[in-house]
Amino acid sequence: MQGSAIQKSHETTHVHHDHRLFGLVLFLIAESSIFLGLFSAFIVYKTIMPIWPPTGTPELELLLPGINTLILVSSSFVMHKGKAAIKRNDVSGLKLWFGVTALMGFVFLAGQMYEYFHLEMGLTTNLFASCFYVLTGFHGLHVSFGLFMILAVLWRSSKEGHYTSESHFGVEAAEIYWHFVDVVWIILFVLVYLL
Repeated sequence: MQGSAIQKSHETTHVHHDHRLFGLVLFLIAESSIFLGLFSAFIVYKTIMPIWPPTGTPELELLLPGINTLILVSSSFVMHKGKAAIKRNDVSGLKLWFGVTALMGFVFLAGQMYEYFHLEMGLTTNLFASCFYVLTGFHGLHVSFGLFMILAVLWRSSKEGHYTSESHFGVEAAEIYWHFVDVVWIILFVLVYLL
């Protein structure tokens, strides 16, 4: 009798987990559609404009965005170590690696703000500048939301038994979202800074 109750509880948890994962995937598909629209507009502008970026647009520096890219991409690997830790019931490992990931995310945003303050163009300088600020700013909002998720995981992990090897959807959701933010940044970096 008790065994069947435990099995029923595991089945209910599994179904609940599947619904949450499905919801997260739908959300990321919607977000991907928005980014796809923005990237498509950028490519169209780049294709139809006779000179791109327009004459007089300051050249973008590559060093700081390149370092920022390394930090953000590396943070995905660091975060994965946190998920691997909770799968071993190592809550302190989860806290450590998610804490480092949060720090890396803050450094990325600080680097982006530094770049904004030192660019010799504004949102309305020309079409390229508008695209640049919309794309990088929208991505920065997503990084900020990802940081909020990471901090929420860190806060919840301080409660005894909240995350275990059997129950850690919040950790998985934060990691999936963070990987999404990384992939979007790589595409953005190639399109805006390299091509």
